[in-house]
Amino acid sequence: MAPRYTYHFANRKLMNRIPWDKILNVTPFDLVKLLITAAIILFVNKIQLVNDRLSALLIALPLTSLMAMIWMHHDKQSPERLANHAEGTFWFVLPTLPMFLIFPWMMRNGWGFWASLAANCVITVILFWLTVIVLRRFGIDLMPK
Repeated sequence: MAPRYTYHFANRKLMNRIPWDKILNVTPFDLVKLLITAAIILFVNKIQLVNDRLSALLIALPLTSLMAMIWMHHDKQSPERLANHAEGTFWFVLPTLPMFLIFPWMMRNGWGFWASLAANCVITVILFWLTVIVLRRFGIDLMPK
């Protein structure tokens, strides 16, 4: 029982450190950012209706990461935060890559969409944590304690 309580207590301490007032404060410019970012996703989705390969190419581009870095720069984030974001994105993309091979294999071999999606979500979460654990051994801490 004690480890469970300690785990819960640690999560509560983490949640208390999150600046919820800053996160939940939505400005008019946040709405502009939302509309621009959503428009890009919608545009790529519409392209998929005509050309799935071009849509895949556009989705493979790090558009959301680029948009996030542009918004971070606009919000006067430090170069260190931008660098950390870019580096973290690199490491966190790696465990998502197998999904793009496993998912089509599952779909082509009779798995249903939702079952394939759920299985790939589980696989990706496992690969995320394995990535975090392996990188810690090399001095890269993606999930500081």
